[in-house]
Amino acid sequence: MNKTIVIYGSSTGTCEGIAEKIGAKLGAEVLNVQELTADVLAANVNLILGTSTWGAGELQDDWYDGLKVLQAADLKGKTIALFGCGDAESYGDTFVGGMGELYDAVKNSGARLVGSVSTDGYSYDDSSAVVGGEFVGLPLDDVNEDDKTDGRIDAWIAAISPNL
Repeated sequence: MNKTIVIYGSSTGTCEGIAEKIGAKLGAEVLNVQELTADVLAANVNLILGTSTWGAGELQDDWYDGLKVLQAADLKGKTIALFGCGDAESYGDTFVGGMGELYDAVKNSGARLVGSVSTDGYSYDDSSAVVGGEFVGLPLDDVNEDDKTDGRIDAWIAAISPNL
């Protein structure tokens, strides 16, 4: 089993807290995207990438430099899972759009993407993170549905663990 690293971008701390929960449940290292280097990606690791969503469905700011590092790396053979934080009530038309941007950045990298999640049980208007009728990773609305966060994380980890 390869080592797994959780890499997150967080402005308010919400995504960081979720990354730490995921890391603790998997026994995985947790890194702020500001710490992402080519050496981290060169290692034999699986990646869990997470971001909050800002503005009109955009990545968290620190991810823009992180994406350059990610896209310059050879990701072939790696397993990647995604999670995204958003506010489905206030920003229902761009819910977890940042996760959609992460997906777009890695979908043609040769990595194996795992961890898509059904849209059932989510209330939102639109999301660029929905592909083929499912979210491309784990969407979390810790602002309005914090009571569902832990259960959603547990179910997602159970689904992706065999692939890590």
